[in-house]
Amino acid sequence: MTTGPDTTHLHPHRTGIWLIGARGSVATTAVAGCAAVAAGLQPATGMVTETAPFADTGLPALGDLVFGGHDTATTPLPKRAEALVADGVLPYGLPDAARAELAAADDAIRPGGPQHGDTRDDEELIAAFAHDLADFVRTHRLARAVVVNVASTEPAAPTSGGDRLPPSSLYASAALRAGCPYVNFTPSTGLHHPRLRAEAARAGLPYAGRDGKTGQTLLRSVLAPMFAQRALPVRAWSGTNLLGGGDGAALADPAAAAVKNAGKARVLSDTLGELPDGELHIDNVPALGDWKTAWDHVAFDGFLGSRMVLQTIWQGCDSALAAPLVLDLARLTARAHEAGLSGPLTELGFYFKDPDGGPSGLADQYAALTGFAERLRRGRA
Repeated sequence: MTTGPDTTHLHPHRTGIWLIGARGSVATTAVAGCAAVAAGLQPATGMVTETAPFADTGLPALGDLVFGGHDTATTPLPKRAEALVADGVLPYGLPDAARAELAAADDAIRPGGPQHGDTRDDEELIAAFAHDLADFVRTHRLARAVVVNVASTEPAAPTSGGDRLPPSSLYASAALRAGCPYVNFTPSTGLHHPRLRAEAARAGLPYAGRDGKTGQTLLRSVLAPMFAQRALPVRAWSGTNLLGGGDGAALADPAAAAVKNAGKARVLSDTLGELPDGELHIDNVPALGDWKTAWDHVAFDGFLGSRMVLQTIWQGCDSALAAPLVLDLARLTARAHEAGLSGPLTELGFYFKDPDGGPSGLADQYAALTGFAERLRRGRA
């Protein structure tokens, strides 16, 4: 049974974003970036919800967003932001300009888990996480809070204790129990665990996921329909990812990398009808920090059997690519909750490698997303 937070004396406009992995690079960039854009210090580059099709849809304003979250890390957000400046992720001076917002978000972060030596069972952990969420909503007098998982990728199955839920599913279950919509920006299990299906259906909440589409797969979702629509058979599609930071360290685990690669492969198989030959490699290069390089090699056939090749190189900062999408998704999901929508938000597949239904090509996904914006706009009339 969903036991949402007490809604007495809530501020009608303030919306919470509760980040799982709240002291990571993506979360820090999202908090600092939201403050900078809301104050007019930086443009809303990369935020689709700040473009014309989303005007007058009733999305919560950036200045009305309140941040908190769970994390097992202890480095405060202002200090984490300074490190991101040193890595070239955040612009110089932003941590000082957004110090109040970073400190306020850091004050709202609660210890995650399970950590080493934690003897609590799944039920105790879920109850504790749900209590943290309810307290966040109550303390800040929020109209609602959206839980967004931006933690490092976990392996496909728990490393020990086969009867235990993976951490991502513990947080997802806590979100449902606290009456909060849920977004899984990672390839981790989250609500996709078989034991949570019935619970998600009963909760009557909107949710979306999984695995944010920020770089290499974004490009694949554009190129794959091109080959299919131009009747150019793809013989092989291979790729390599070089990345560092927390994601690189997490994906050095073959089990975690396999989960990540599954979403990348799905884009190709859904669009082309089958998965072409070729492998995708993920290599941890700590020296790259939050920057990544993705290389793709596509072998395809042309007219009269001519053999052709397309090669692409994508170089970018993962946190700067992901943070505006996290803000988009939180705002859209919050608005969907306000509008009384529930279940998987298939129209948000534009943002994901492994979405909960809907088309796979980026153009078709964008059309579905703008259609969703129009639906929200009509809902305000």
